Amino acid sequence: MNVLVYLVPMALALGLTGLAAFLWSLRAGQYEDMDGAALRILDNDDMGDNTQGGR
Repeated sequence: MNVLVYLVPMALALGLTGLAAFLWSLRAGQYEDMDGAALRILDNDDMGDNTQGGR
């Protein structure tokens, strides 16, 4: 039971750290343009670029 004295505060500290990181990412605007990132992966900018070494 003595181990709970260490584990409970550590779990609470990790949970609060995760919550603080999530709230920071919300304020920093990390979730503002979710559709843009999804569409950017489909954009084919290298159509004329032959970077495969002559294949």
